[in-house]
Amino acid sequence: MNVLVIEDNAQNIYLERYLLEARGHHVSEAIDGPAGIAAARAAVPDLVLLDIQLPGMDGYAVARALRAIPQLDAVPIVVVTSYAMSGDRAKAMVEGCDDYIEKPINPDTFVTLVEAAGLNGRNQEKAGA
Repeated sequence: MNVLVIEDNAQNIYLERYLLEARGHHVSEAIDGPAGIAAARAAVPDLVLLDIQLPGMDGYAVARALRAIPQLDAVPIVVVTSYAMSGDRAKAMVEGCDDYIEKPINPDTFVTLVEAAGLNGRNQEKAGA
């Protein structure tokens, strides 16, 4: 699976990349919203891992922008954030995200959750439609 990580924290990028690549996934990264949108346009990923607290353009705005691009509408978006306030999961779903993983991530379950989102995400729903 080709995964785009949109995250501004180098340690989080490292950990997510390490865990995903250890299971055979390809990871690309962007450190802010505009760079993430550009990267997704340039090479459509199978799944996007998206932080909410990004500099300048927050993750909700990034999700809306990705959903507005026809070739990216079917790509599952999984929020991975420490910004875990009441109602945030519901807000992420309203903004076009497909799943929500709270930080700190659990290395024992993270990749399984990501893989499930990729298999059960929008790509499969649209393919079966």
